[in-house]
This record gives sequence, C-alpha cells and structure tokens, in this order.
Amino acid sequence: MPLYKTITPNSQTTVKIWKITESYDDLIESVNLKPESSERVLGMKSELHQRGFLSVRHLLAEFGYQDSDLFYDEHGKPHLKDGKQISITHSFTFSAVIVSDHQVGIDIEKQRDKIAIIAHKFSDYEFQYLDKTAEDYIKKLTIIWCAKESLYKLFATPGLSFKQHCLVIPFMINDEETIAWIDYETKKHRYYIHFLEFEGFSCAYALN
Repeated sequence: MPLYKTITPNSQTTVKIWKITESYDDLIESVNLKPESSERVLGMKSELHQRGFLSVRHLLAEFGYQDSDLFYDEHGKPHLKDGKQISITHSFTFSAVIVSDHQVGIDIEKQRDKIAIIAHKFSDYEFQYLDKTAEDYIKKLTIIWCAKESLYKLFATPGLSFKQHCLVIPFMINDEETIAWIDYETKKHRYYIHFLEFEGFSCAYALN
C-alpha cells in the first residue's frame, strides 16, 4: 500500500502522503476520472507528472472523495464540493493532500543543492538567521520554500510575493514546527507551519 503516512495535526485536519511506486497503467486502472481530468492527464508530456496527478486521485479516495468532488477556481486553487478546505502537492515520487475545516496549504519538495542558487529570490528576512556554512543549510532552505509555497496556496491572492510578503521565523530542523507571517498590504496574518523530512524530501503545511 503506497499510502506512506497519515498525520492528524488537529481534530479538523488530516494530511495524507503517498509514495508513488506504481506505474502509470496501475494508477489509472482503478480511478474514475471526469472527462476534463482524463484530457488533462493525457496531455501531460511527462509520465512522472501523470503519475503524480493520478496518485493525488488515489489520495482523494483515501479521504472518501472522487475526482468529481474536486474542482478549481479561477486562481487555480482546488476546492471540494462539500465545502471542506483542501491543498494538493506532488514532487517526483511523493504526493500529498491536506483536508481541513479551515484554510490550509501544503507543499513537498526534493532536497537539492541548487535551491541555494535561487534562495535570494524567495528569502530576505530569513537570511538574518540562516548560516550558509551550516550542514543543514539546504534542508532549512527547502523547508522555508515549502512553508512559503504552502502559505501561497492557502492565501491564494494574486500578487503575493514569497520574498516580500511571506516570512518564516527562526527554527531548528528537529522543532518540526514554526510560525510564519503574511504581511500583505495593510494586514498581517499569522500561521502555524508544521514540517517533516523523509527520504530526501521536505514537506510543510500551513494551518490558519
């Protein structure tokens, strides 16, 4: 069973992570896709993306949903027909879905050295506490990226900047949680960030 991990951060929220070990044929065989989803998956050039897309549909089934229960708004944010809040992510061989009664966001990223090259594009305040010579520098950068991506998905507001509007307060890897802020226009919004690592990947999810 490729359901890799289930996390329940509170009584209204559940995270499920899938390790994508199946082939495209195995994944598509047991899911019922609506026509637009079938067209979308067939139009993907990468089998890795196809498998990621299909694994998310298997995760929906783990929550008791079908592909037809999921729709996207004009900003590309996913929604469920029953009104529950949802966020979706996949990266290489892992995918994850978070479902909650409250606004949420989630992201998974593979830990790769090249994130250091683009760090200046999504971090500003965080450089005050990051140590570029530290052994965990790449891991911390990846968590910061995941945290900000999860905030972006949760906030779903055009024009929101990772670097200018999102900040993650100092944390240690073994803390597994921190606080983040969105400072946008005239308002400041505070969020709890939970994070974890597995098999060279980082995952973070934001809770309101």
